[in-house]
Amino acid sequence: MSIRNLAIQIAYDGADFHGWQIQPSQTTIQGLLQSILSRLEGTNVTIQGSGRTDAGVHALAQVASFKLTNPIPIANLPKAINDLLPESIRVITAQEVPADFHARHSATAKTYEYRIHRGQTCSPFKSRYAYALACPLDETSMATATRHFVGTHDFRALTAAGGEEHQSTVRTIYSSEIHRNSDLLTYRVRGNGFLYHMVRNIVGTLIEVGRGNLTPDDLPKLLADKDRGAAGPTAPPQGLFLISVEYENLHIQTVHG
Repeated sequence: MSIRNLAIQIAYDGADFHGWQIQPSQTTIQGLLQSILSRLEGTNVTIQGSGRTDAGVHALAQVASFKLTNPIPIANLPKAINDLLPESIRVITAQEVPADFHARHSATAKTYEYRIHRGQTCSPFKSRYAYALACPLDETSMATATRHFVGTHDFRALTAAGGEEHQSTVRTIYSSEIHRNSDLLTYRVRGNGFLYHMVRNIVGTLIEVGRGNLTPDDLPKLLADKDRGAAGPTAPPQGLFLISVEYENLHIQTVHG
């Protein structure tokens, strides 16, 4: 049987899972998908995701790759997997990809959103998907501050212990914007890669700007000093969504939600 290299796009509500990455004695997205694919294949299958979303973090368009000899038609693969998944995880699309494609190593850009609920009372139907924050915030200053993250910087001040050791902390951010729509304040950031807790630490820092504890002009020095203690706290996970992953010469549908 020929071996096919396949890529799937996955959406999930991460609230009830211990993140993407397989962990002993914990329910994870990768663990569930890998178990199901191994059942379909009749032998162990290893699945690689584009990124390791943390416990409680959501995805509209995570991408994962794996190899199968099972001849199931591509058009039938999403349903075959979804029939065995909980409703909080869904395979949206599947496609065959070149043999050297790897969901993480081949990615050229990713986009994340962080959603902050700004009303006095956050509905229980929204609280799983946004950080409820009713305190006063200077949103104009926050919007000004987002621009300081654009470009190539060392983001050591905005990462956390527990990521991959010895990796470079330099990343390039292509866009960084914050917008208000009714009671939802949304931060969207696109870059060539992100460090452990980087987006949540950026959001925590922007909130400190909004509270007046930092100014937008403090951010260049904060980045230059590489001092995690000078940045804001890590924002909680439920507001964070992986929105899209981009690849050169490969079309992956962008999902909005």
